[in-house]
Amino acid sequence: MVVWRSAGVSWRDGRPALRWEGRDGRASVLAYGQDLAFRALGERHCSGARGNPCPLAATVPGPATGGRCPSCARLDRAHSVAADTFADDPRPYRVYLAWFGPGMVKVGITGEARGATRLLEQGAIAFSWLGRGPLMAARRTEEVLRHALGVPDRIPYARKRAARYALPPAPERAREVEELYARAHGVPAWSETLEALPCEVHDHAEAFALAALGPTAPTAPTAPGPHTPPRTHDPYGLVVTELVDGGVVSGRLRAAAGPDLHLSDRDGRALVLDTRLLTGWELAAAPAGHPVTVPLTAPPPPAEGNGVRGSQGTPQEPLF
Repeated sequence: MVVWRSAGVSWRDGRPALRWEGRDGRASVLAYGQDLAFRALGERHCSGARGNPCPLAATVPGPATGGRCPSCARLDRAHSVAADTFADDPRPYRVYLAWFGPGMVKVGITGEARGATRLLEQGAIAFSWLGRGPLMAARRTEEVLRHALGVPDRIPYARKRAARYALPPAPERAREVEELYARAHGVPAWSETLEALPCEVHDHAEAFALAALGPTAPTAPTAPGPHTPPRTHDPYGLVVTELVDGGVVSGRLRAAAGPDLHLSDRDGRALVLDTRLLTGWELAAAPAGHPVTVPLTAPPPPAEGNGVRGSQGTPQEPLF
């Protein structure tokens, strides 16, 4: 039996791919309409830090999206650009304005060499660049604009997911980004240290295949597995809460956004798999169409307003 250890989802040339642990950077590019089926084996172990294995081979909780033990999480954070420990970094950075749904916008920075990859990783539906320049100038601009515009540093993933099912038309999405861009340009001083970039709205709805999402249709249920909740007619489907030893995830890939894979199982139920839950598990192939036998839950109802500032439990994604 061939066993792989997952490192989650990455975005390559605008397409989602499952990454596998190892220094060769191996990944399996995913195609919409493709059938996925795998079984988790054994225990979930810490994924280590900065490309190095966990020295303790520590186990981590199944529902944790970080996938690291506390020691490796601290080490990984301490050596990230987000920790501001690389003030003399000579590489150029870009400041962006990202849109995740009506009223859900944020300001952030990314390494210029990464292009739009960070926006795809976060599940941004639309975005525009604002400026480019050295790291500390970009970081200062990010903080100034967050306070001046009243936008959060992070938006909970559950809210991002809910927004994908009822998006306004592309022109409305673009208009909200353009309005935020105009407000940002009205904030004084930041353009003295960064090169301002023109407002050009990029939309990821097609790359994410979001047109395939919609209310789930009731179908005849199969025999429930040990972790299968009652049938739901919730338009947002069901969310995988964790993997378990021997548990199977199976379905047809309908859409993908950020770390989330949107699947439909053999009964036509919509499922959402946050691939951050895969890290640290050994995975083996399962038969296509196999019943889903991991814990599932209905998602929380969408909240009102903008994101929550400084939400806990979500690791900072790498800037480079």
